[in-house]
Amino acid sequence: MDTTIRELSYAQAIQEAMAIAMERDERVFLMGEDIGVYGGAFQVTGDLVHRFGEDRVMDTPISELGGAGVAVGAAVTGMRPIFEFQFSDFAALAMEQIVNQAAKMRYMLGGAVSVPLVMRFPAGSGTGAAAQHSQSIEAWLGHVPGLKVVQPATPHDAKGLLLAALEDPDPVMIFEHKLLYKMKGPVPEGYYTTPIGKAEIRREGKDVTIVATAIMVHKALEAAETLASEGIDAEVIDLRTIRPMDRETVIASVKKTSRLICVYEGVKTLGVGAEVSAMIAESDAFDFLDAPIIRLGGAETPIPYNPELEKAAVPQVPDILKSARDLVNGVR
Repeated sequence: MDTTIRELSYAQAIQEAMAIAMERDERVFLMGEDIGVYGGAFQVTGDLVHRFGEDRVMDTPISELGGAGVAVGAAVTGMRPIFEFQFSDFAALAMEQIVNQAAKMRYMLGGAVSVPLVMRFPAGSGTGAAAQHSQSIEAWLGHVPGLKVVQPATPHDAKGLLLAALEDPDPVMIFEHKLLYKMKGPVPEGYYTTPIGKAEIRREGKDVTIVATAIMVHKALEAAETLASEGIDAEVIDLRTIRPMDRETVIASVKKTSRLICVYEGVKTLGVGAEVSAMIAESDAFDFLDAPIIRLGGAETPIPYNPELEKAAVPQVPDILKSARDLVNGVR
């Protein structure tokens, strides 16, 4: 295996993963609206239609429910579809197929079938796309037994998690934050996988644990550098997978730092941070806490169109800084 490291954007890493998978396995094919000649709403599929043809890079009608149903059926009959939603918000139109079919078929048929389906969801705010095109709905799908849900935060993991998802016999939902598509980072050449269900410690520290997802990982790391200059040593954990969640890594970190901040873009109530918090409260790590857990999630509002209000609706670096200072200094 060639493991040469070079810099790719997040979008390029995803495209490379799909190309590698399609070259390795004839059963892998792509489905989605405008993913062919147009190259996808965020240009992630690019020129793959010219490389693999319209039979394997299939433009679908404007019907998320119909397209998702075809993808589920293809997976059950032995294919390896990758279905792209133009925006994660549009999953609402396909929830019947995702939640009632893909997630439940293995169970309802006594393990006689599997549903090796990958769905890609461009998610999150920051592009001025307003309330119906900017949501972070990973917690919706994370609530459903039978689904696996991942949120790659780096180009390396965007490629590795997609390739791992294609090896999985169960449906895997991949949430890709739209602001990360242009971010560049080191990506090995060739085939490799990033394990589903395993978090990554992006920065080690001893004073406070910051568990973050997607773009919030980068905001947490930025905040951690500022905190370090003030003598506060923050440990930053990139959750990477929200179902199944890596309990061991988070619990061990909280036992070490005795403080926890959960940072995620989805609405705070019933979000990813609520599950992380409950996980700590129900474990022996609870006895190690020196301060209450802080959840930094999205505001209780649809995402506004106005750019300043849009920023105010989701956690930012100053919010992380204030929470960390308050926890370490015993303000709350």
